[in-house]
Amino acid sequence: MHIKTNFPHAIREIENIFIPLKDGTRLAARIWLPQDAEKNPVPAILEYLPYRKNDGTAIRDANRMPYFAGHGYAAVRVDMRGSGDADGILYDEYLKQEQDDALEVLEWLEQQPWCNGVCGIIGISWGGFNGLQIAARRPKQLKAIITICSTDDRYADDVHYMGGCLLASEMLPWASTMLALNAQPPDPRFVGERWREMWLERMEKTPPYVEAWLTHQRRDAFWKHGSVNEDYAAIECAVYAVGGWMDGYTNAVPRLLEGLSCPRKGLIGPWAHIYPHHAIPQPAIGFLQECLRWWDKWLKGIETGVMDEPMLRVWMQDYIPPSPYVAARPGRWAAEETWPSPRINEASWALNNAGLFPSPSERGARGEGEPQSIIGVQTSGLTLGAWCPYGHVGDYPLDQRGEDGQSLTFTSEPLAEDLEILGFTDVVLEVAADQPNALLSVRLCDVAPDGSSLLVTWGLLNLTHRHSHEFPEPLTPGQRYTVTVRLNAIAHHFSAGHRLRVGISPTNWPHAWPSPTPVQLSVFPENSRLILPVRPVRAEDALLPPFAPPEGSAPLQLEWLRTSTDRYLHTHDIVTQRHTLKRSTKDGCFRIVAHGLENESWGDDIFSITEGQPLSASVRCERNIRIARGPWQTRVSTVSVMTSTATHFHVTNALEAFEGETRVFAKNWRFSIARDGV
Repeated sequence: MHIKTNFPHAIREIENIFIPLKDGTRLAARIWLPQDAEKNPVPAILEYLPYRKNDGTAIRDANRMPYFAGHGYAAVRVDMRGSGDADGILYDEYLKQEQDDALEVLEWLEQQPWCNGVCGIIGISWGGFNGLQIAARRPKQLKAIITICSTDDRYADDVHYMGGCLLASEMLPWASTMLALNAQPPDPRFVGERWREMWLERMEKTPPYVEAWLTHQRRDAFWKHGSVNEDYAAIECAVYAVGGWMDGYTNAVPRLLEGLSCPRKGLIGPWAHIYPHHAIPQPAIGFLQECLRWWDKWLKGIETGVMDEPMLRVWMQDYIPPSPYVAARPGRWAAEETWPSPRINEASWALNNAGLFPSPSERGARGEGEPQSIIGVQTSGLTLGAWCPYGHVGDYPLDQRGEDGQSLTFTSEPLAEDLEILGFTDVVLEVAADQPNALLSVRLCDVAPDGSSLLVTWGLLNLTHRHSHEFPEPLTPGQRYTVTVRLNAIAHHFSAGHRLRVGISPTNWPHAWPSPTPVQLSVFPENSRLILPVRPVRAEDALLPPFAPPEGSAPLQLEWLRTSTDRYLHTHDIVTQRHTLKRSTKDGCFRIVAHGLENESWGDDIFSITEGQPLSASVRCERNIRIARGPWQTRVSTVSVMTSTATHFHVTNALEAFEGETRVFAKNWRFSIARDGV
């Protein structure tokens, strides 16, 4: 990455300023702005997060925020209520209170002498979510947003549920992370002697979020709130939606382009959950320059040509041998003028006992063959990789041949010519199960001539949700149902000589919490098919202008005291048939040179299950965070555990906090919640 230090505008920084709200709460902000902004007011770009501006996001902020300020914007990073140096308690994600506070922040920005009253919002993940949600409130100051790795549907595409299945790999781990983050103290350097009182209040009052998430196992009003797909028309400002094919949140990009009526663009690279100028896998792009083109158009009224380009630009991915780490993904940039694209055609492939065949074909337009049945292997799914990769070693799917062997599979003949897909793949299946509660896990793989099987995309469906995520219905054992499983959106180029493979299973651990009883699933090929979004190759793709190379402002000056490490370990007790997947993360320890604050975090996620015993499923999460400066030493530690019976989920959470070596706080939570068709 090219580091820029010479900008059109000299920069000044306000390291901390408190933003007063009407109820007396103060939020905390860090601001970078042009030196002369009070004489020549500029637009403001807001990023609004619960992740601590002083250390939690300080590294990435230093690379972006001064860059925006140097190009004539006030870059404003705000700690929301209950986080960082802000007052109050953060009771859950995306509450109305969070949006209400943001509207007051925008009003405050409008009143500052260095702001001309025009604002934009940028954010990745949480900040991408609330950018959309705040836009739907239509504040007059907000003219444009850039939403990265976010969702328009909090139930269908977030860390809680997928296809109506409980995401065991994400729900408790993320709730555990937030429990630890919410328990961190504010910085005495800014809040003074109040820091301890604020810290203890946070730990006492902030709940484990998993309790609320488990209480709402269907798509009810709890999840509809903050899901902008409930009313796309509410968003009127310009929206740039950005994602990565390796990320867990890509599905929202094509849905937003289709659903919104405001000015909009979409960009999807091969990336994991990370800003595209730091991209993993490569190629990284000059994303900050792309942001400036967007901001200049919508916040300054400068014609940059950004809206004269295709609505959607994507990285068309080529095959790559399966690997636990991918540094760069081969492929090319492709674009569609509008979305949905009239050039994308549905191609149907019939499932057949002899394989997978295009329809119509010499084998008939419908599938053929006797029903195929499987009793789900509880450990099927262990090699699918992370639901939301961050680009760490071990995040990526392994060779799927093992998963294929544990699934019902339908494989095509070698392709006679190249095949490209872009968008959502649907798999229509006629199925029956021998239990009233069952799920479907469906994978689409690219099988190379050497037999290696690359995961292209996948999806889940809780069969009790076959008609509705809001009104589940038990299955009648043995009855045949026709259902559609929508797989995650993808762009992929299948080469001639490769084969397509569909894999079907009633289990996917640790992503999907298992059904209460082992399930025998039957698939009836004659009424089942794969529907691919086929994209004809466009010569115009080769004419797309290249993105500028990545650049950013000077990195934050750090002393690394301990480096970061990540490790995945799968153990199998052959005697007990207990399988354990342990995901260990050490984010390292760094000291910020400018003010001496140290940040260190580490933790484990442990997923275990015994073959043939779905009720043995267990998730255990441990989190540790140390925040310190000289003699001021704090540490929080959490342990969260989730198990289930046939009728209930059982969760425990424990929090301890230390000042130096003295334990100053301890609290335990324990609750049980009835299973609701999950």
